[in-house]
Amino acid sequence: MNDTPGLEFARKVLEAQPFSRLLGARLTAFGDGAATLELDLRDELRQQNGFVHGGVLCYAADNALTFAAGSAAGPRLLTAGLTIDYLQPGQGAVLRAHAQVVRAGRSRVVCRCDLSTLDDAGTATLCAVAQGTIAVPEGTNGADR
Repeated sequence: MNDTPGLEFARKVLEAQPFSRLLGARLTAFGDGAATLELDLRDELRQQNGFVHGGVLCYAADNALTFAAGSAAGPRLLTAGLTIDYLQPGQGAVLRAHAQVVRAGRSRVVCRCDLSTLDDAGTATLCAVAQGTIAVPEGTNGADR
């Protein structure tokens, strides 16, 4: 039985994060072990050469990884760690972070994430990849889900 929260609940969780509101992040997909987070790229999110700041890419990966894990393991999760590899400078109008569960265990969920920028025509360019381990805190396995 799939009793994970739906897209609207996940959007409310994202909206409850002040930093995500500041960045203007939005969830465009959620469920079945995957999540997609997007944000419009504006000058404040770029570094001095006009590329997407690495911290913005890491933020997007962190949240997408955790939401993907949440679609498989429930809402009470914490990021245990993540790695990110920057493949090329991010340029474009929109940042898209698409994450999916690789393996969901009782205490840890491993996910991976592709981070792409989209130009005004919607063409995606992969600029980074990330992998994360999401912890299911003790006492929440199956509880409150």
